[in-house]
Amino acid sequence: MPHARTTAGTYAAAYEELLATWPAPTTTSELRTPHGTTHVLHHGLPDGPPVLLLPSGGSTACSWRATAAALGATHRVHAVDLVGGPGRSRADGSPIRTAADLTAWLDALLDGLGLASASLCGHSYGGWIALRYALAAPGRTDRLVLLDPTGCFAGFGPGYLLHALPVLLRPTAARMEALLTWETGGAAHDPAVRRLDTLAAELPRHRPVTGPRPTRAELAALRPPTLMLAAGRSRVHDAARITVTARATVPGIATETLPEATHHTLPTDLPPEGLSAITRFLTG
Repeated sequence: MPHARTTAGTYAAAYEELLATWPAPTTTSELRTPHGTTHVLHHGLPDGPPVLLLPSGGSTACSWRATAAALGATHRVHAVDLVGGPGRSRADGSPIRTAADLTAWLDALLDGLGLASASLCGHSYGGWIALRYALAAPGRTDRLVLLDPTGCFAGFGPGYLLHALPVLLRPTAARMEALLTWETGGAAHDPAVRRLDTLAAELPRHRPVTGPRPTRAELAALRPPTLMLAAGRSRVHDAARITVTARATVPGIATETLPEATHHTLPTDLPPEGLSAITRFLTG
């Protein structure tokens, strides 16, 4: 029986179902920026130190549920749907074509939230965005958390690219499901998040901005205190390699490896030691 293509209504229902599992109280807002309308989830202490959570390129703000619950007791969490990516943000402004555009978008987003600065926490492609912003706007970046980041300290492994090729050539929910099954290798992976991410593969989206990895000189000049958590079982890249490179290029960076985590089980199934590491770092 042929697979029914994902409709906007099916995806919206899956998003709403996942959002309903977020810790209470969680509120939502839409913030206008020159580069599009940004959908944001808010949770935690109203006057707590602000933390901006940036998802991977194929996921949404909803994937940060466990992190938001852990940080909510001490921080004000703002989880973002990327403009042009899956979720409820809308690319109804000037196209985001460069890293400088991403910086301008985040500047406008912080302005819209009424924040002079915030800590940034990004997973995968969201980690690359967070790192680029910290390099460009260190005065607005209090602390930086990189969760198994891509494009920061190493490229994609050839095995991952081979398995991802069918998704890149013709994205379907079935092909995305096959990629996630291979990469997670039987590790616990929240079914509601997994379903949302597989459905998103069939919906229109804008090509994400990518660029070269930061240079050694750029990384050596990184000012905000930084924590990197690597997924020990990641098939996207070699966890040991990115850890060694991060330590060699970023002065004072704190690094930890989560032995049982895979790239795509994060951040939804972030283990307790990962949540504790992020909480300690952001409150330190």
